[in-house]
Amino acid sequence: MNKSELIEEVANRLEANRKAAADAVEAVLETIKHEVAKGEKVSISGFGIFEKIQRNARTARNPFDGSTIKVKAKSVPKFKPGAEFRSFVENPRAALKKAQASAKKAQTAAKAAPAKTAAAAKKTTATAKKTATKAAAPAKKATTTAAQKTTAAAKKTTTAAKKAPAKTTAAAKKTTTAAKKAPAKTTAAAKKAPAKKAPAKTTAAKKAPAKKAPAKKAPAKK
Repeated sequence: MNKSELIEEVANRLEANRKAAADAVEAVLETIKHEVAKGEKVSISGFGIFEKIQRNARTARNPFDGSTIKVKAKSVPKFKPGAEFRSFVENPRAALKKAQASAKKAQTAAKAAPAKTAAAAKKTTATAKKTATKAAAPAKKATTTAAQKTTAAAKKTTTAAKKAPAKTTAAAKKTTTAAKKAPAKTTAAAKKAPAKKAPAKTTAAKKAPAKKAPAKKAPAKK
């Protein structure tokens, strides 16, 4: 199987188009190459391990003429197959049966998971309700006590407000009585005070002397 056939098989397995399958295969291969080149191990569970190893310098024999040649140190990639991969290659039928049994278990667990999640959610909700009830009890007591204190203070204020008008009315009556007595005292004092007579002023009339007009002389007749 070459790369193109691998892409076709992936497209059939995923029920996707060829371009999407090609992108997926390219992404996997490129990621493995880059990580191994950096010296990282790429371990795929059940499949194997891709890693980089260092080969030391050595002398080798040329297969054409039998002469010895020097080989420089270099880094090379290495693949170590996993146990599941090896067992599958040794006995594919048994491996397929195991894979099918594992798939069934996974499906059963997936179906049972929602029921377990729902039960856990119910327990959590019940616990939360109990906690909320316990937490709300002290708050209710504190609110009731505060309301009682506020009501008592309001009653005291109302009683004081009722007493205050009575005191104000008594003070107003005393003021009115004093005001009525005051004009009577003022009137008595006014009666006792003698009336002063204003002295009559006489003005002497001075008679002005009468002035006599000079007599006019008649002109002499010629």
